[in-house]
Amino acid sequence: MNYKTINNKGQAKIFKSPFLERLTKTRPFVIYTMYIPLVTFLVFYGYFEWHYPPETILILMLTAMVFWTLVEYLTHRFLFHFEAKTEIGKRLVYIFHENHHEYPRDKSRLFMPPIPSILIAILYLSFFALISVVLTGEPGYGVIFFSGFILGYLIYVSMHFAIHAYAPPKYLKALWRHHHLHHYKYPDKAFGVSSAFWDVFFRTSPSKEQFNNENPKKEEKI
Repeated sequence: MNYKTINNKGQAKIFKSPFLERLTKTRPFVIYTMYIPLVTFLVFYGYFEWHYPPETILILMLTAMVFWTLVEYLTHRFLFHFEAKTEIGKRLVYIFHENHHEYPRDKSRLFMPPIPSILIAILYLSFFALISVVLTGEPGYGVIFFSGFILGYLIYVSMHFAIHAYAPPKYLKALWRHHHLHHYKYPDKAFGVSSAFWDVFFRTSPSKEQFNNENPKKEEKI
């Protein structure tokens, strides 16, 4: 994708309907209110209902959080940056991601809004539970794995919000820089947000020269 216009102020108008337009926006506390109680409930439910030991729950959740970083990378690279050929495809890409490249600092669209978020979460929960049933005869492992997966998502979306809304803390400057290069210089590189590992693994990281030589002040004026 080649984004010719990048606006650090304002926001895209996605739908003509004011009602539908409102549904494309949310605030961080709404998503936290939805998922933090859910994750807490599912972890305790797994412990008391299926009697999984704490170390099993911890390993499942940590594994799921790492797995999330791979899903994050693949989704961003191949779905959000899909080179659509049809008008419907282009429209969907714009709704889900391209508007964010046009207005990267629109804080109201840095978190996925509740309705699509819930629908996608249900699909993942169903998938993980089904795999768990096939492999172990019960859905519990999949439910706990889903909890860690959602926790990984919350970390990702929180970091994504912070990267676009705030100046970086010293120990995370490289990660901030990594994502800003994706937005302002190299949209075909640097697809990881919460981690740059998969960009290194799949060789989609900006080169050292690209990473070090560009002037970030010309990019986004943080």
